[in-house]
Amino acid sequence: MPDAAATAPAPADAAATLAFLTEMSPDLRGGAILTADGTVLAASGEAAEWAEEAVNLLRVADAAGDEPVEQLHVATQAGEVFALRAHGFVAVAVTERFALASLTFFDMRSALRELAGASA
Repeated sequence: MPDAAATAPAPADAAATLAFLTEMSPDLRGGAILTADGTVLAASGEAAEWAEEAVNLLRVADAAGDEPVEQLHVATQAGEVFALRAHGFVAVAVTERFALASLTFFDMRSALRELAGASA
């Protein structure tokens, strides 16, 4: 999962980032914050499952083009998945159906920017 390297944040900072996303996105069912290499820093469930699924999702998306994807949005009848690489971190969120994609990505990008600032 290529991106700029970031210093590992304190676990409390990563947990606060995930809490911020949950607070800002009432449609959020679950999410995770990972390092660029796929290590889970905070997750709403089993960290190993989030790591495996997030890495696989981004790997498949990356294979579709010449460049690694920066953001990914998948919508199904059951819900939506968002993934964003920014500031050396990855945020993944699963939401209810019809979440506002632009707002979700804005919140994710803001959260990762704040996390990167706390890690500096």
